[in-house]
Amino acid sequence: MTATLPHQALGRTGLLVPSVVLGTSGIGRRLDAAAATSLLRAAASAGWRTWDTSNEYGDAEAYIGSALDGLAGPVQVFTKVDPLPGSGDFSGDRVRASVTESRERLGLDRLPLVHLHDPERMTFADAVAPDGPVRALLELREAGVIEHLGVAGGPIGLLRQYVRTGEFEAVVTHNRLTLLDRSAETLLDDCAERGVGVLNAAPFGGGALADDDGPVRHYHYRDVDGVQRDAILRIRSIARAAGVPVGALALRTGDRDPRVAGTIVGVTSAAQLAQVTAWADADVPDDVWPELDAALPDPAHWAGELGR
Repeated sequence: MTATLPHQALGRTGLLVPSVVLGTSGIGRRLDAAAATSLLRAAASAGWRTWDTSNEYGDAEAYIGSALDGLAGPVQVFTKVDPLPGSGDFSGDRVRASVTESRERLGLDRLPLVHLHDPERMTFADAVAPDGPVRALLELREAGVIEHLGVAGGPIGLLRQYVRTGEFEAVVTHNRLTLLDRSAETLLDDCAERGVGVLNAAPFGGGALADDDGPVRHYHYRDVDGVQRDAILRIRSIARAAGVPVGALALRTGDRDPRVAGTIVGVTSAAQLAQVTAWADADVPDDVWPELDAALPDPAHWAGELGR
């Protein structure tokens, strides 16, 4: 199955991104080289030609570099800078080394978009210090080594601080714009005001919103509470009545919001690739969305501005 994915401008970067972006965390951490290369090339053949990765996603960057070698047609790769493994070093020097490592693994001279990854691992003051990671990324952008600068993380309040600096052109937010959580609303407003592009990640909340009838145990890295469990069961009931898979509804949540350019989805098998491709093409009745909005839990059960 080949995906026909609509494309949209990523803020003011000039980059165009599809409605679904391939996430490679699982590919880099769970697959061997042969399986990863095969899956990445299958994704490209199926129309998935924007890939999201990171310096710390296991062997993902190396696998991508292998898959790109000899691949017909363009593929757009976005990556992220990360601390030195095992040390917590997220200094400016470490960021420069992280970018060098990514370029070598990917086989790319210039990186179209690089995100500061999970900045909650340090204070904002340390991040923007003269010898910190933000200054290093700005210098790399000025030198043309990276074309555009983004930030990818969890706490909404912290991401808003980075957006307000005026230096960041894109944001990745995860688990905060789903059928169960709308914590990202204030961040999306900030980004729209400043022309910052938004990619929405983890639309399935770790799997809870991809399953039509399995047990409800976890959402967003933790056990669900009673309110969340009841909401998921209600969402499943709405999906069954509409004749649409829950996964399709979860995936399309970001599509409804003009402030969101695309949704990042990780897959680790050809079967998952085909499934998400089908969800992306599924017909969703317009009248299902008000019902889903009504099923949304109270904000007290969202991650909120500060939650990880």
